[in-house]
Order: sequence, then C-alpha cells, then structure tokens
Amino acid sequence: MQWWESAVVYQVYIRSFADDNGDGIGDIAGLRSRLPYLAALGIDAVWINPWYPSPMADAGYDVSDYRGIEPSYGTLGEAEAFIADAHTLGLKVILDIVPNHTSDQHEWFQAALRDEPGARQRYLFRSGRGADGDLPPNDWGSIFGGPAWSRVADGSWYLHLFAPGQPDLNWEHPQVRAEFEDVLGFWFDKGVDGFRIDVAHGLVKAEGLPDRGNAKTTHPAFDQDGVHEIYRGWRAIADQYAPQRVFIAEAWVPSSERLARYLRSDELHTAFQFDFLRAPWRAETLRAVIDDAIAGAESVGAPPTWVLSNHDVPRTVTRYARSQPASLVESEWERSRWAEEQADHDLGRRRARACALLQLALPGTAYVYQGEELGLEEVEDLPDEVRQDPTWVQSGFTDVGRDGCRIPLPWAGNTAPYGFSPPGGAPTWLPQPEHWGAHSVAAQQDDVDSVLHLYRQALALRPGLWVEAGAVRWLVNTPEALAFQRGAAQCWVNTGDTEIALPERLSVILASGPHAVGVLPPDTAAWLAAPCES
Repeated sequence: MQWWESAVVYQVYIRSFADDNGDGIGDIAGLRSRLPYLAALGIDAVWINPWYPSPMADAGYDVSDYRGIEPSYGTLGEAEAFIADAHTLGLKVILDIVPNHTSDQHEWFQAALRDEPGARQRYLFRSGRGADGDLPPNDWGSIFGGPAWSRVADGSWYLHLFAPGQPDLNWEHPQVRAEFEDVLGFWFDKGVDGFRIDVAHGLVKAEGLPDRGNAKTTHPAFDQDGVHEIYRGWRAIADQYAPQRVFIAEAWVPSSERLARYLRSDELHTAFQFDFLRAPWRAETLRAVIDDAIAGAESVGAPPTWVLSNHDVPRTVTRYARSQPASLVESEWERSRWAEEQADHDLGRRRARACALLQLALPGTAYVYQGEELGLEEVEDLPDEVRQDPTWVQSGFTDVGRDGCRIPLPWAGNTAPYGFSPPGGAPTWLPQPEHWGAHSVAAQQDDVDSVLHLYRQALALRPGLWVEAGAVRWLVNTPEALAFQRGAAQCWVNTGDTEIALPERLSVILASGPHAVGVLPPDTAAWLAAPCES
C-alpha cells in the first residue's frame, strides 16, 4: 500500500496557524516551530494552503508568482528548510496549486492589460454584448457573488469565476499548460511530495462559453471532459519522480461517478469526498454517502478520501450544533440559520468527536483541518468591519463568507493572541474569541477528556486497527445507528436520541465520550475489539 492510500493529512491554513515575527499573520517560521506538535499528533502529511506571493484579494488564492514565497510568510530558503524539517520528522508535504486563475497582478495579466501581442490569449477576454458591448459576454455569475466578468479600459471583458482580482486562465493555450507543468517540476525538485489542486474541475470551459440559463445541468465552466487530458499530462510528470509525487483534487462534481473520472489510473491519485462533509448527523445519510463514495473510488482502483472540514466551510462543531436537515447540507442554507436557531456547541462538539472516530475508521485517506483536533467552533459573530473574505463584499454584504472558520489558532494562555503571536505583537489578522483560552493546545494537553487527547489516541490506534483492515461490512441498518466491521475491529456510531446496545463479548477500545458498559449513548461513537475466539 502506498502512503497516500491511507494517510491522515493535516491542513494548515498558514495565515492562521502560528505567527513567529509578531505581525499578527501566520508564517513559515511559526509553522516550523510547531512541527513537533504536528508530529506528536500522529498525522502522516501536512497540506499547506497557498504560500506564494499574492496581493491577497482572496487570502493567497490569487497568485502573482508560482515559484516564490509570499514575503509576509517568509522566504524560499525558509520554505526549503521547512520541507527538510518535515521530512526529518517523517511528514510528507503537500502544497496547494491554483491553476484555474492567477492574480490580476501576475506578470501575464499585466501584459494582457497592456494588450501586448498574444498576452490576452492566455486568459479569457471577450467582447461584450449589446449595442455598445456594455453587457457581459454571458450570464455567468461569480462564485463569490455578482457577475463573473469585469470590463477593462478598452471596453473588452475578462472572465473571473471568483474575485475580479482572480482572472481565469485559458487552458486551451499551450503556454498555460507548459507553464504549470514547469511549476510542478520546480516544487517537486525541492522535495514537495504532492499538490492539492484548487478548483480542479474548473480549468476547461465549454466551447463558446455559452449562457448557463436556468438549466440544472453542470455549469458550462465546470467538470468539462477536456480537463482530463491536462491531468494525464500532470500524472506523467509526477510519475517521473521517486518516490512518486501525488495529487489530491478539489473537484465539486455532481456525483461519485463523475468524481471517479478524475481518479483513473493515469490521472489524479485522490479527490476529496465532499458529500461526507455535507452529510447531516443522520445515520442513514452518512451510510449512503459512505457506500457511494467507496463504490465510486473502487470503480477506478482509487482510495476514498474523507474530509469533515476545511477553510471554505463552517466548522464541524457548528454544523452539528443545530437541528439537522434531512438531506445534504448547503453552506448558504446553513449560514442563513445562524440567526434563527441558537448553536449548542456542547452538542456540536459531542457529535464532531463521534464523527472524527467514524472518519478515521473508514478505508482510504482522511483530512483534518487545523483546529478540528481542538474542537473549535465557527466564529459567527465577527464584526462586519473586520471581515476580509471577498464573498462579503461581492455578495452585497449579505453572505458573511468564510472568515469564521479561519480564525488564528489558540496555543496557550487565557487572553488573545493565545500564543499565536509573540507577546507585544500586532493584533491577529482576524480577532479571536474571548473564551478560546479554554480550547487552546496548552489547556487540552494533559486533559484526558479533551478533543486533542481523543485525536491523539485515535491517530495512534488507527495504523494497527484500521489501515489494512479491508472492506466495510455493515452490521446494523437503523435510522439511529450505523456500525461496521473491518478486519478485527468494529466502529459503532449513535446519531439518535436514546442509547443503543453494543454487541456482547466486545471490548471498547476507544470512545468519543463517556459510555456505560454494553451501551452507547446518543451522539457518541466507539471502536470495539473483535469477538474473542472460542
């Protein structure tokens, strides 16, 4: 089995992980200093959100130089030292690559604005519609809100599926393809073990950029068949290295069957299963999502990849802290309920603990977003004036966006910045809640009942218990509980309101919360030993 088929990967949102120089922004030096913490947690790899030079129109997902390091994060030399330190501790390093768009400050786009010969062909410039060309070329909207087109001085328009500062590249242009293949090699040569691909489903657009209209089919900007040729080229580059470099796709597609197309043997290695993240705390839905994800991945010989949270969605504790819908959750719907139903974070934390055990018992790879191991909740009450997510502005100040899951981590102490920055430094780039000292690493370090202790126990047990345990075999089929056996171990999860009986003659190896002998309380999960041989 290859490492990437069963790894636990820890996601570092670098701006919010650890600040070494006191400017209130996380940096590479801060990340290096916390590598022993990550190694002790028991993970296999670290995925780092973009650390390249950027004007920060979208927190680094607007890249101006794919071969450099954002000065506020550090230097290229520091990045190389970090990679070496991580490898010394046995940790793989996965970077983020952003191929759908560049920054509007990228030298290519600046040349396009100057209308230098051939420069605009690397992006998607079009003439406007209407008598004077003053209407956008089509009806596409930005993911962040508002139109997906902006007009430049000469009257032409350029496409940006996200912020205006993130112009989409034209992946039909050979220079674009050659440039990114070179970028991959640049970082692979520095020892990077793989890449998470941002908007992996969005590089190729439908021919002619047609209107979307009211059709409920796939958006013309996403999941087009032409994207697979690009990834076959990328896979050929990764396969030239020993050990082999790997890719993880962020691909929001309509089904597991469509997702499996990205995972064919000559394309990408793994892809996030977002339906698991979107599933409500309901046994029936979770079971259906798990079956679907495993079947889709198995159809092309790839491992399923489980993710409970990331930098783009409300934190798990908060998603589970309110009443649960009957179907998969939409972030917009969830945020709309924040003012309608008070969050019960204790309830959400119990459910998040239980689902962590479920996630880590499943076959394949698992991703843990920074702060999940501390049981942090979404910060829903940020003052409007501190919000920095472009979604807030582009939605006309109606969608609060993603800042609430990106708050700098609490490491120690009872007052901000909780060890995130050195004493006397600048305020953190987003403010931390007043009560987060209770959730800091230091506060949980020696607490056997803490979320951090649960994660450390689970990650220590996982290699021997689950990694090579084989296929999922379901044991119960009820609306309140899901339970399965893999190899010599079982995982039981109670999503109902009453306790459920556990099998006799089994030992509880690890539980997400207090439990009585032979029964599992509501909102609790447990790992059990196999029956004794007679």
